[in-house]
Amino acid sequence: MRGVRVWARVLGVEGAVVQDVRLEEPQDGAECLMVSVRPGWGERGRCGICRRRCPGFDSGGGLRRWRALDLGTTKTYLEATAPRVRCPEHGVIVAGVPWAGHDARSTRSFDDTVAWLATHCSKSAVGVLLRVGWRTVGRIITGVVAEAEEGRDRLDGLRRIGIDEISHRKGHRYLTVVVDHDSGRLVWAAPGRDTATLGRFFDALGDDRCEQIRLASADGAPWIKGVVARRCPRATQCMDPFHVVAWATDALDAVRREVWRAARKAGQTAVAGELKGARFALWTNPERLTEGQQRRLAGIKRTNEPLYRAYLLKEQLRTALQMPAHAAMNLLVGWLSWARRSRLAPFVDLARKIDEHWDQIAASLTHGLSNARIESMNTKIRLITRRSFGFHGPEALIALAMLSLGGLCPPLPGRA
Repeated sequence: MRGVRVWARVLGVEGAVVQDVRLEEPQDGAECLMVSVRPGWGERGRCGICRRRCPGFDSGGGLRRWRALDLGTTKTYLEATAPRVRCPEHGVIVAGVPWAGHDARSTRSFDDTVAWLATHCSKSAVGVLLRVGWRTVGRIITGVVAEAEEGRDRLDGLRRIGIDEISHRKGHRYLTVVVDHDSGRLVWAAPGRDTATLGRFFDALGDDRCEQIRLASADGAPWIKGVVARRCPRATQCMDPFHVVAWATDALDAVRREVWRAARKAGQTAVAGELKGARFALWTNPERLTEGQQRRLAGIKRTNEPLYRAYLLKEQLRTALQMPAHAAMNLLVGWLSWARRSRLAPFVDLARKIDEHWDQIAASLTHGLSNARIESMNTKIRLITRRSFGFHGPEALIALAMLSLGGLCPPLPGRA
């Protein structure tokens, strides 16, 4: 094999001709390898955006450089002229090259390596390994995602979706995320958590595809419920059972605080101390209770009937929502009657709240659809944020989340 072909293969610049390889004077304390290349005949004179063959315009502004993957311990760059062409669609524009995208400062193999590493380790580690700044890592990730989405419609074929919000930064900074229940992939995310933000998702989906949505799961937030009802009238909305149990846990804690305050007011400091320390015993599922927590619950059963009744209400609701749909609905009817007669204000309010969401809860039990998948997605997004030590803006986080969780992550160069 000729030497120029070996260099082209090693550098990952197939479709290009290697003209010269040289070591240059040290930059930043390390020598760099400069490789002069030019596009092959089949790749010359093409628009940098649409890749259409176009007539030449001028020779451009001289040489351009692209960062390539290091060769061993040596920093490597590609160097080539940058002529301009006249594209009928995009006007006068720099001609495209086969080894890099339009306006890119590094080769595709370099960008794909950055993107792959960013899904497996922190941005700071990627920066140290590849000798680039962390802002450069974010810019490359955004570019790789944008290129991967060209010619691909992530919103096509959606039938069952999950919608939720996640806090990505202090100061009530939220993302609205949408997951495809069938593929398990993140299909859309945007900063904000309101009707306007969610409306942008359905705008991107389009009226025809909104008609194809059959099931939509959420946590019962009014801003989600209203937008889905208006934009997807044929979709059945499902209320996530996990959030119903969370409502019951909140009601139980409200009862605990009431009896704790009553005990303090009556001067029963020992009882108040026991109630304050019983919070996690009341929250924990029975099968996971420690011996100490079991003793606390036994003491509450003997000495505090209202709080123990609240605990039983929470546990029966949790059990009901784990049963098959028909049995669950029958048990829920009885539970609602018990909660209304319990003389516990938080559970009376909870019964009213469940009544308001009855159709959505029934749909979730009937179709077996919950927000467990999207809650798992949120956990992974939090892990991405933690691993990257946070983001200054939501765009880089969304790009990295789409890369990791949306099926857009490229393979490592040479290993596809």
